[in-house]
Amino acid sequence: MATAVSSQNTASVLDRISNSRTSLATNKETFLKLLTTQLKNQDPLAPTDTTQMTQQITSMTGVEQQLVTNDLLAALVGMNTGTGLSEGVSMIGKQVSAISDTSTLKDGTATFSWTQPGASTSLKVEIKNAAGKVVRTLTPEDQKSGDHVITWDGKDDSGAKLPDGGVYGIVVSAKAGDGEEMKVSNVKGRIEGLVTAVDNTTGQPQVVIDGKAVPVDNVVGIKAAAA
Repeated sequence: MATAVSSQNTASVLDRISNSRTSLATNKETFLKLLTTQLKNQDPLAPTDTTQMTQQITSMTGVEQQLVTNDLLAALVGMNTGTGLSEGVSMIGKQVSAISDTSTLKDGTATFSWTQPGASTSLKVEIKNAAGKVVRTLTPEDQKSGDHVITWDGKDDSGAKLPDGGVYGIVVSAKAGDGEEMKVSNVKGRIEGLVTAVDNTTGQPQVVIDGKAVPVDNVVGIKAAAA
């Protein structure tokens, strides 16, 4: 999977470094004024301990070096953000598959997944088309707790085969032994299609797959588009 770092996080880091530098500059100027005054007014018979002065200067230098390190880390964060964008751009015009809240019917099948917090006694999976209409209702036998994966054969409730390329989502209804509705999570599908653009308006690079924006790091497969 591709990875990306938010540009908003980068800006936040840079702001903190800038504030630290301003504070350090003020403190350094004050420190030097005090040191100069101390040297001018020291007792010739009992001069200032040079060891203590050296420790103070070393401490101030150490803070400056730490800020330089922070600058380098911020630069690395910025490089990672740019990498996310460049990875997205490199996918334009290519066929990709990505984890999404929907799934594309391909080669007559589509795969979905979800997670249950416990075992259920009643389980129903409704498959909906892009218009929100239920086209198929499935009743999986496996009702265990944990992760579930189901592969739909692309047929509607009447047994008719639906054409490839359609995008579908699911609604999972699970009930516990007491009849209470169980809240499922991580409902996911896999979308496939052609990348036509890259969008970074949210601060997280996203590729646009047949009109749907998906985070770059959700892409799990890339191949050359068919001629």
